[in-house]
Amino acid sequence: MLGENIRKIRVQKKISLKTLAGKTGLTPSFLSQVERDLADPSINSLRRVADALDVPIFALLVSEKQPSPVVRKDERKSLRLPNSQMSYELLTPDLNRSMEVFISRLAPSGSSSTDVHKGEECTLVLEGTLEMRIGNDVYVLNEGDSIYCQGEIPHRMVNIGEQELVILSCITPPQF
Repeated sequence: MLGENIRKIRVQKKISLKTLAGKTGLTPSFLSQVERDLADPSINSLRRVADALDVPIFALLVSEKQPSPVVRKDERKSLRLPNSQMSYELLTPDLNRSMEVFISRLAPSGSSSTDVHKGEECTLVLEGTLEMRIGNDVYVLNEGDSIYCQGEIPHRMVNIGEQELVILSCITPPQF
């Protein structure tokens, strides 16, 4: 599905493999393998492809077959990025919204990468204990606690509890 989505978007935008390679710094042969689902790109490679195609990363990873405003629990679009310890479930029906709402899961001792993005982010701890690092500040949040941050300030999440961390996040504008 990933390769098919990349190819579909690339063709719709009338971008050749060679042009995409030039914009991403990846080779045309590697991109061709990705489009044929013969190679798995890293999260950094996916971000470069998404940026070059001017689409959110989620557009590369999920199909857009759900026009209803209702998102059923068993029909959520899920994502686990290569080399990432976090998994995501999209709670909004598609990516054509002003905000993005999702549930993330992180194993004990796991952490997110340090993130910087435009906009704002609010996170609610549903289960577990979260250590949120925002700039030079460190906050510990337990079940039911929430935290807000400006996306432009480097921030990172760490599961410091003994159970899986489950969080609900809202980001505007969408980042995936």
